[in-house]
Amino acid sequence: MQEKDTRLSQLAHRAATLPESGELAVLRSEFSKIRDQAAAAEIIASDLRRELAKAELDVESVRERSRKDSDLMDSGSISDPKQLQNLQKEVESLARRQSDLEDVELEIMERLDGANAAVTVLADKRDALAEDESAMAARVARIMGEINAERAEVEAERAGLAAGVPADLLTLFEKVRADHNGLGAARIHRGRCEGCRLELPPTDIESIRAAAPDEVLRCEECRRILVRTPESGL
Repeated sequence: MQEKDTRLSQLAHRAATLPESGELAVLRSEFSKIRDQAAAAEIIASDLRRELAKAELDVESVRERSRKDSDLMDSGSISDPKQLQNLQKEVESLARRQSDLEDVELEIMERLDGANAAVTVLADKRDALAEDESAMAARVARIMGEINAERAEVEAERAGLAAGVPADLLTLFEKVRADHNGLGAARIHRGRCEGCRLELPPTDIESIRAAAPDEVLRCEECRRILVRTPESGL
């Protein structure tokens, strides 16, 4: 039973400290960060697309007004020199306005190109991390499945062994085990208690040698139940 308990503790420790679980947590953190960055970059690009659409409308509006004024001047329908002069000044002003708006439009286009490039890079990173995360999650699930399967098998074996242990001895074992970090019984190996790792005094060795095979023995130092084996050195 102690061997089964030790194995169950080992399995629990492995499940709690699985390196792959740590790697999965890192991947999920990185994915979340890149996903948020990609979403933010897409918002910036979307805002710039709206700015560009507005700038294009502004340029087209000024261009249309300039075209109408130029057509009016070229039509010969205006004979008043002063009116023609004012119209010429307006056309020149519109030309300057159109140039300024086209500069704004070009600047927005350049910013949009940069934003679109950032969206592409971040989306590629996000998708690559999503694949890595999915693969690692599957690996963790597979390992945890193996651990859980072995745990269920060991628990069943332990239950079978416990069924054959006298109730009073089982109660003692569980109590000692609870008081000693899960180790309720320890082998005697070459005169040493493997629980506390101390040499048993010669008087204790003699008492153990004289004890009946079914007598419950305790280590005087750590109070764990002692298990005799051919390697006990008795």
